[in-house]
Amino acid sequence: MSASDQARSIVAPTSMMRRIAGALVIVYAIVTMIPLVWIIATSFKTPPDSIAYPPKIVFTPSLEGYVNLFTTRTRQSPEVLAQLPAPTTWYDKLVRSRNMVIAGPSNVVPRFVNSIIIAFGSTFLAVFLGTLAAYGFSRFRVPFKDDLLFFILSTRMMPPIAVAIPIYLMYRQLGLNDTKLGMILLYTAVNVSLAVWLLKGFIDEIPREYEEAAMIDGYTRLQAFRLAVLPQAATGIAATAIFCLIFAWNEYAFAVLLTSGTAQTMPPFIPFIIGEGGQDWPAVAAATTLFVVPIFVFTLLLRKHLLRGITFGAVRK
Repeated sequence: MSASDQARSIVAPTSMMRRIAGALVIVYAIVTMIPLVWIIATSFKTPPDSIAYPPKIVFTPSLEGYVNLFTTRTRQSPEVLAQLPAPTTWYDKLVRSRNMVIAGPSNVVPRFVNSIIIAFGSTFLAVFLGTLAAYGFSRFRVPFKDDLLFFILSTRMMPPIAVAIPIYLMYRQLGLNDTKLGMILLYTAVNVSLAVWLLKGFIDEIPREYEEAAMIDGYTRLQAFRLAVLPQAATGIAATAIFCLIFAWNEYAFAVLLTSGTAQTMPPFIPFIIGEGGQDWPAVAAATTLFVVPIFVFTLLLRKHLLRGITFGAVRK
């Protein structure tokens, strides 16, 4: 065996190690997917099946949870139900079978739209401002740069409850309580520190020669940044956007304190989906399932950038 073969055999994992690693990855994936699969399955159960003990693995699928999620219902006596016209739709029949009638739509659609506007709006602003700040820290001599970067990072370490009351009082004075603009500005302020730190690492890996060549050709600094740096940093921008979106999409503490109706998002709305006679678990599971879909789709579309962004700059020549 040659020296190169020996070196390769030492570095490369054996077939046994590959099988063990593959088995561990599969087990980990299954364990992490079980809660999500269970939530999705619960959204298609009836209320009695959702609280059955032992839990039902095999059940007859029902859309009652989704009907209850998108509608508000009132319980009626059999005498009142007998005087009503016959139900004309399948969901009317489903609600009537529970001795209830549909009173109108629920608030889930406005809350879902609020989540989309606030999460994506704050993510765009955080990534935009973070990219500019990271480029400045990476390319220019900024006085007390290390201290400023540490200060920016320290804002991320602060627990939300520590600043919740001051922010509430400030927002009340400014008229930003329960407004989409107020939540977008707040989430942007929280996420911009993460964006600066992540994007500075990506921009540091981009050679300055790209910009210098562009400026020699007659481009301005801003044009060189747009044409030479941004395309190279697209991977890092996508990865940063995913992390910022996940935080803004799932944030609960500020949403509970600062919103109550007009700008309320899905996280504080989901726990308060109360049905007649107790917690409507199929409706809660249906809301959770729909809540996961946008972030899952967004991450799926940018998965290649996310994987490349996490490993970007890990191996240096």
